[in-house]
Amino acid sequence: MTTSFPVITGRRFRHASALAGSLALALSLAFAGPLRAADDPVLAKVNGSEIKKSDVAMAEEELGQSLAQMDPATKEENVLSFLIDMKIVAKAAEDKKLGDSEEFKKRLSFARNRLLMDSLLANEGKTATTPDAMKKVYEEASKQITGEQEVRARHILVETEDEAKAVKAELDKGADFADLAKKKSKDPGSADGGDLGFFTKEQMVPEFSAVAFALEPGKISDPVKSQFGWHIIKVEEKRSRKAPDFEQVKAQIENYVTRKAQADYVSKLRAEAKVERMDQPAADAKPTDAAKPSDNKMAPPAKK
Repeated sequence: MTTSFPVITGRRFRHASALAGSLALALSLAFAGPLRAADDPVLAKVNGSEIKKSDVAMAEEELGQSLAQMDPATKEENVLSFLIDMKIVAKAAEDKKLGDSEEFKKRLSFARNRLLMDSLLANEGKTATTPDAMKKVYEEASKQITGEQEVRARHILVETEDEAKAVKAELDKGADFADLAKKKSKDPGSADGGDLGFFTKEQMVPEFSAVAFALEPGKISDPVKSQFGWHIIKVEEKRSRKAPDFEQVKAQIENYVTRKAQADYVSKLRAEAKVERMDQPAADAKPTDAAKPSDNKMAPPAKK
């Protein structure tokens, strides 16, 4: 069973809109550094406008899941065809002066601001993820994890108390717990003989944890009722929880440090800015939940 590292998971970030996704792709290309002509060949021209290999790579990222099942050659051909069509249609839109509309200008301004924000926050996140900072987060989280008790148990889950009593009677007569779990338990883990692996007290519902942590290894409980039904529990092993190795959670830590640095930076800038809310009386004006930087809703996914 993989050890979790909940202390450093950080807050979840909302998925960016389709427009934000496009901006993030442009950002990743910008941070990749200049490409030599030999590394970024022209693949096609549309009315004299070039489409380069880097354009195809950026579009592949944006199209994402729709291309997942394609082989590389088919993927590149489809993306290049898409970019050719995009160039043709964009030129037609220009000819119709759609770029002069106020709606288009507003969207373009939003896109520019979002890309600037993404660029700056990406830089802040990258600067923050130093080896020392990551090691410090790991050590602090490890202190909170180490020493907590874990139990490894099996269980058999049934619908009624009578069923649970019948199962317990079979076990008392010497039936094998794992075999009986496979036959009787309605839990999805029944195929593994009801094995739940190691868990901490808060990872299970209170009724289940109270009994599991009170049992000694090798002992089997009487029927236990929870919101899921009736359980018969067998404790296999108890141990003091250990923190996972640094390498096991390195990606988690890097993600946490990056996002925290970005959120802290937005909070700092917001504190220094003059923000006037016209949608509510001045006396009552206060940051809404949707606007609090601490909610990390402005921060984009980490860019490397």
